[in-house]
Amino acid sequence: MNKNIDFLYEIGSFRMVQRAWKRFMNQHAQNITEHTFRVVWISLLLAHHEKKVNIEKMMKMALVHDLSESRTGDVDYLSRQYTTRDEVKAVEDIFKDSSLEKEFIKLYKEYEKKDCIESKIVKDADNLDVEIELHELEVQGSNLRDVWQGSRDKSVYPTLYTETAKKMWKEIKDSHPHDWHLHTRNRFLAGEWKD
Repeated sequence: MNKNIDFLYEIGSFRMVQRAWKRFMNQHAQNITEHTFRVVWISLLLAHHEKKVNIEKMMKMALVHDLSESRTGDVDYLSRQYTTRDEVKAVEDIFKDSSLEKEFIKLYKEYEKKDCIESKIVKDADNLDVEIELHELEVQGSNLRDVWQGSRDKSVYPTLYTETAKKMWKEIKDSHPHDWHLHTRNRFLAGEWKD
């Protein structure tokens, strides 16, 4: 059990690992744990529209997809030109001697291959989360979305695996981060704003 407890402490420290692209013009970018959390939910939404998806497998892949960064850190598009990371070794060391070792190392390696629908959905979710966050940052005053959008449309959009993700990508462009609370039941719309 000691290795399982060590694993849980490492998972807790995962929230301290920042996204590498935070250094590009914004101090409010999400950390890796926040990113992973939304990737799980985006994956679930995408899977709802795809066929023959093993939801449990997909969710586990979403949980492990960036876990290597607990040991390697995140590397942005610029740093990747100068950095070599051994993400498989990191995942193997993270899970070594834990109850999850065999299953999650296998899932991570399968995710990296992008051969199954579950791994493709998770990769699509990974990319869509960045798109959503760029919109959120824009509302906070960042111009990073304007700077990156052209290259993301040319380099990321064509690599999306599922038609559902491509559709969601386009819908994200027409969305606003505040719609979820401004256009739903709230104190203003429910007529409770009297006192």
